[in-house]
Amino acid sequence: MEITRALRAVAALAAVGAAVALAGCSSSSGSAEPGHGGQLTTVKVATIGLTSDGSLLTGMAKGFFADEGLKIETSIVANPPAGLAAVQSGQVDVAYAPSIPLLNALNQGVPIKVVGAADGYPQGASTAADPAKLDDTGLFASAKGGVTSVKDLAGKTIAIPARKAQLEVVISEELKKAGVDPASGVKWVVLDFTSAVAALKNGTVDAAGLVSPFTAQALANGSTQLSAPSVGFFEQGATGLWTSGSSTVQAKKDVIRAFQRAIVKSNEYATAHPDEAIKAGLAYTKSTLTLDQVKVPFWPTVVAQEDLQRPDTKMVDLGFLPKPVDLTGVIVAK
Repeated sequence: MEITRALRAVAALAAVGAAVALAGCSSSSGSAEPGHGGQLTTVKVATIGLTSDGSLLTGMAKGFFADEGLKIETSIVANPPAGLAAVQSGQVDVAYAPSIPLLNALNQGVPIKVVGAADGYPQGASTAADPAKLDDTGLFASAKGGVTSVKDLAGKTIAIPARKAQLEVVISEELKKAGVDPASGVKWVVLDFTSAVAALKNGTVDAAGLVSPFTAQALANGSTQLSAPSVGFFEQGATGLWTSGSSTVQAKKDVIRAFQRAIVKSNEYATAHPDEAIKAGLAYTKSTLTLDQVKVPFWPTVVAQEDLQRPDTKMVDLGFLPKPVDLTGVIVAK
């Protein structure tokens, strides 16, 4: 995918007043009750431009949201932290966020709730015969460095797009599993994905964390994929989440419940009709990829407590969080 879960999850927490770049026409914000007075209630939803957004888009096209009295107005923000800032401030009603930026925000006391599942990995994904088929991220080694396994990265240089963000987190667990200290046993270098692919090719870095389509470019240049770090870290379940500000959840309870019902229908439909959903996502992101070049997203219908607890525990173990985040009441029941 040209724009993936990991590609947009690399920034630090944005300022609460982050601006939202609207992808559609502006509309007044909705009332507290869906379909109030016979009119559809507008719900402002911030995405980060993923192929997996196809579920939301097909749900809109099929009328699942209209059936619940809702009109969805989408917007695209630069990264998940910007979306979290937008829902916290009330600029939008719902925003997409992967669990790692969400946990970082919750750790900083930002009042955010999880209202639905956006994407993730199927049950047993991490133990699949080839987890890389399910993962749009990858840890790659340069063909010039003699690295053939994760344990060979001890003392080596690894390129990532940002420090302390998602790729460093998931790769750190891979290093720890291989007996390499991610804090002191490797040298982290910040490079954008295009530069990282070039650095792998010429051998100026030993390894790099990449996302699709840069993963394909690295393979074409002779680099070796060492692991599928995101599947290994998250294992299974919902990893991309639909979130809302606590104040919005309180003020618009009926609207949020209506959104929850509609997104479940949308995810069920996308799972049953993946090609249709992927095409919608590709069109939305203006991607030039074809269906056969896209790894089919997984659209869960529920967010289980362990979907947040698992990365929370791992981030503490790896030193990215000082203590476990209190997840009590974070997931809003349907």
